[in-house]
Amino acid sequence: MTRLLLSLCLFAGLLCGCSQTPVLRGTGDLGVVIERANGSVQVVDTSNLVALGRIDGLGDLSHASVVFSRDQRFAYVFGRDGGLSKVDLLAMKIGRRIIQGGNSIGGAISQDGRLIAVSNYEPGGVKVFDAQTLRLVADIPATPIPGQQKNSRVVGLVDAPGQRFVFSLFDTGEIWVADFSQGESPQITRYRDIGKQPYDALISPGGRYYMAGLFGEDGMAQLDLWHPERGIKRVLADYGRGSRKLPVYKMPHLEGWTIASDQAFVPAVGHHQVLVLDSHDWRQTDAIDVAGQPVFVMNSPDERQIWVNFAYPDNDKVQVIDSETHRIIKTLTPGPAVLHMEFSGRGEQVWISVRDGEQVQVWDPYRLEPITSLPAQSPSGIFFSKRAQRIGL
Repeated sequence: MTRLLLSLCLFAGLLCGCSQTPVLRGTGDLGVVIERANGSVQVVDTSNLVALGRIDGLGDLSHASVVFSRDQRFAYVFGRDGGLSKVDLLAMKIGRRIIQGGNSIGGAISQDGRLIAVSNYEPGGVKVFDAQTLRLVADIPATPIPGQQKNSRVVGLVDAPGQRFVFSLFDTGEIWVADFSQGESPQITRYRDIGKQPYDALISPGGRYYMAGLFGEDGMAQLDLWHPERGIKRVLADYGRGSRKLPVYKMPHLEGWTIASDQAFVPAVGHHQVLVLDSHDWRQTDAIDVAGQPVFVMNSPDERQIWVNFAYPDNDKVQVIDSETHRIIKTLTPGPAVLHMEFSGRGEQVWISVRDGEQVQVWDPYRLEPITSLPAQSPSGIFFSKRAQRIGL
């Protein structure tokens, strides 16, 4: 009997010890919700529509973005304070956190998942880290600003096929390609005089075209990564605020563009329109009148619907557009300050952050009805682990 009791105690002890290890489960249906006011993220489960827990201590998340490891277990959170945090979604804790700069606005993960790149305003440039340890691999300072004691701010950082990172230099009007295919010492290709003040950029879903929007003038700068020797091409000469200097309440993120089939749907800067472009030659083919100044324009995974949210004062609305007819299907009113939207991997849900409503809502995109809501503290960005298998996200 004594031996039996001893064995039971040892078994119970083993169970208690196991409870400290990460939960054994898949990660393909997980995601994080940024809680910008508190420097925290919630880990959410899209299969069961629940929040699994909150992770604190992530610093300034007022302009946060997230990428995921290839196995979808780790989320890399880029904070505005220069913080780079590796978050373990299973253990529900920060695996490692460093302050790598003074003012960071985004990052990317390499094609093979081994490198994490961060773009910085301060100090101007890009730093690249080992994804496993966050060891500094490369420090790429940007071009010095003429007459100033600092380097250009870096924006529009994306990953590209061939183990490359591509980014833009706001103050000096450049696009750089950093090629890590030969190891940890990158080969840098610089394209100068691309236009005034590139403020953000996107890469097409297949990874061929890198396009930088210009804040200092109308138009975009395009780099064909299949034929980089051709240099920069100017496209969409009329894209921007144009001659009518309308107030712009929030510059649309170019990663808020979407490409569905052979069409690109684009938020018009300072106008109450979504522009439709031919994604082969980038000519404008239509302009859809919408409820306000669009911020994010995103397509459902089946590419049949286009979902749009708006800048203040129309940021309580979301409009759904038919991608074939370009007609508005329905105007939704989720609540005050809709900041971000994210579809589940197969498109049966769309999650919407309602910052001033202190909640994240889950909607059925077919019935266009709410399914449920989860409480959250000033939620902003929503990022699902499905992004791990996508270029440029």
